[in-house]
Formats: sequence, C-alpha cells, structure tokens
Amino acid sequence: MTYDLISRVPVWMLLSVYALIALGMSAIAFADQVVGESDFYTRQLFWAVVGTAAMITMATIHYKRWMPFSYLLFFMTLVLLVLVFFLPSKYGSQRWIPLGPMTLQPSEFAKITYVMALAHYLIYDRSYRKLSGLIVPFVLTGIPVALILKEPDLGTSLLFIPVLFAMLFAAGARWYHLLLLIVLGVMMVPVLWIGMNAEQKSRVTAVFTQKDSGTAPSGDGYHLHQSKRMLAVGGVWGVDLNNPEHEDKLEVHMPASRTDFIFCRIGQRYGLVGCLIMFGLYLALLGNAYRIAASTEEPFGRLLVVGIATLLATQLTINVSMTVGLMPITGITLPLVSYGGSSLLVTLASIGLIINVALRPTFDMLGQTFR
Repeated sequence: MTYDLISRVPVWMLLSVYALIALGMSAIAFADQVVGESDFYTRQLFWAVVGTAAMITMATIHYKRWMPFSYLLFFMTLVLLVLVFFLPSKYGSQRWIPLGPMTLQPSEFAKITYVMALAHYLIYDRSYRKLSGLIVPFVLTGIPVALILKEPDLGTSLLFIPVLFAMLFAAGARWYHLLLLIVLGVMMVPVLWIGMNAEQKSRVTAVFTQKDSGTAPSGDGYHLHQSKRMLAVGGVWGVDLNNPEHEDKLEVHMPASRTDFIFCRIGQRYGLVGCLIMFGLYLALLGNAYRIAASTEEPFGRLLVVGIATLLATQLTINVSMTVGLMPITGITLPLVSYGGSSLLVTLASIGLIINVALRPTFDMLGQTFR
C-alpha cells in the first residue's frame, strides 16, 4: 500500500514547482544585488520552507477530510476580507492584516477556500445543470470578488471567474448555459467601465497609449514602459551583474520588480532563454495537474484539482500579459516565483492538495460520479 502511494507521487510536477521557486529566488537575489538590499531573498527562503511544510501537511491528510470544513473555512476568509477594511491602508489599498513583523493577505487564502467550497457544493447539488441553478455558484463567487474589488485588488478578483467556469464545466454544467453567461458578461463591460474609478480607467487606457521608446511617461504608463525596457535589455541570454559592459543595462528602474513584475527581472537576468524555460516549467506543472484531474474518479478531488490548476493558469496569464502590455496592470503575483509570503504559502498548500488527489485517484468510500 505504501509503495503504491509513493509510486503515484507526481515527481515531474514537484520538480517543476521547486525549479520555479529557485528561478524566482534567483531573480529576487538579483534584484537585491542591483538595488543594494538583501532582506527579500532571506524572507522568501523562510516562506519557501514554511510553504513546504504546508504542502506536506496538505498532501498527507486525506483531502476528503477537508470537505466538511470547506464552507466554514470559506466563511472565515470572508470575515478576514471584511476585517481588512477596519485596518490602516498600505500602499493605497487595504489588503493586509499585520501580524507582528509579518502581514497576512486574506485574498490569497480566499482563493483556495473558494475552490474547496465550490467543489463541495457542486458534488451534491446537480441544479447547476439548469440555467437557474447557476445562481448559487455565482453568489459564492460574487461575494469574495466584490470584497476584493473594494480593497481594491482588480487582479486577484479577476481570478475567480475563469475558475468558476472551469469547475462548472468539469462538473457537467451545460456548455450553452455557460456560453450564454459569457455573452451576458461581455455585454456588461460598458457598465463595468462606468463603475470604474479614475485610476482604474487610467490603467486600462495606458494599454492603448503605450510607447516603446523615448523617456518613460508619467502616471500608469510608467510601469508598463519600464517593464518592457527591462525585458528588452535582457536580450536573448540576459545580463551579467559582474560584467562592466552591462552596467547601463542594470540602471532600468522598475518598482515592484520582486513582486508583480518579477517576470521583468527574469527577462533581464536570463533573457529570452530564461523566460522560455520558465514557461516550460509552468507547462509541466499545469499539464501534470490537468492529467491528474482527468485520471481522478472521485468528484470532489477532480474538482479541487481543476479549480487549483485553472487558478494558477489564470494567474500566470494575467501577470505575464500585464507585464508585456497585453492587459492593464492589475497588481497580481506570478505563482511560486514572485516575492510574497502569503502567496507562496497558499500556492504550495494548493500544490499539496493536488498531490493528495494524485495519491488517491479512485474512490476510498462510496460516492457518485458527475453524470
């Protein structure tokens, strides 16, 4: 029995996970050297160790034991999302809860508890196969989205919608119902635009007014201009910190280059080759995750993996797209790579759940299939 469990461990996925963490820490260390600081690398290393412990824990305890507590955990994260509005703002938003020398970002934990709660609902109530039955899943989605938007954190709030549609599709919702909802959502874009504040609208318009040469513009276009400059100076093979000929390539100023714009640092340090390696590692991670979902017979486990994999894929897409000017800058981290304790901890815990499902692909107790 023990041998069977060990043989099911997704080794290639684990190797991809830690290769991505190593790549991210290398980029953080590079940024520390360029800027002249060293504390960020040390803190990220600490969270990688803590996150590994969380991953092992989530991989060890049978994932179905979490199911009875999924609604409670989801409710607790909603309470934390409300709590942040009663605390002082930081960097112009209210996203963090101070815990001594560290901070907690509830929106990161809301992502995983949302997937667990939605998976729990979908395996018991088949009403989602009717158009009217989609109301409850959309309410479950709308509450955290509204709270996170109010922080404001547009990037994280955007993650929930693709996860909802992917999990509904995997559970067996009618594709034409989902298509109708997508059409209605597109029709609501003008209403969303009207409801945006001036800063949010400025970030959207910056995508259509970007320029690739000359001095950096002021305002929201600055980050986008600098991110593309940093990627450009990396070239094919990247720059060497100790090479005097590369000194001018290290002077590109990029705020948040360890967090939201870590992809720029990877492009600067390792060039196009490093970026392609990163995409290859993500492809291995996500490919293995969806393969695990496809081979899992138990409904709750399959939905967990689909939700987590879609969450990671959407986060990757949004982060890279905003960095290269294909989407508005929304402030969202690159999973496993960006600096951030809450993000790394939750992502590794989520990977632990995927491993847990991979170890137990068949029914351990009586259950029903989706269809």
